Amino acid sequence: MLQFLAKVVISALLIAGAAELAKRSSIAAALLASLPLTSLLAILWLWRDTHDAMRIAAFAGDVLWLVLPSLALFVVLPALLRAGVGFWVSLGTGIAATLVAYGLTLWLLRRTGG
Repeated sequence: MLQFLAKVVISALLIAGAAELAKRSSIAAALLASLPLTSLLAILWLWRDTHDAMRIAAFAGDVLWLVLPSLALFVVLPALLRAGVGFWVSLGTGIAATLVAYGLTLWLLRRTGG
């Protein structure tokens, strides 16, 4: 249980750190947020818990394919905000676009055996 709590605290501090940093420097916060910290932490926790290199390789490969559709949020959200659309509508539309992109990617991966 203590290991789980340590994972939660470390992960939360990184996310909160990026949000706080964004108040001072959007580029520095973007750099921190763009690092694959979630994936790296998951890989570290997975290695610590399993020492299973093949499981980590599969996880990293799956992350690669699912990073691509996640970029839809970062195309749609700023475009809508710059066009004057409200924050919540822009965010919701960006999330919806990302979900559609995920669905299409998963469908494509299943069809191609990926």
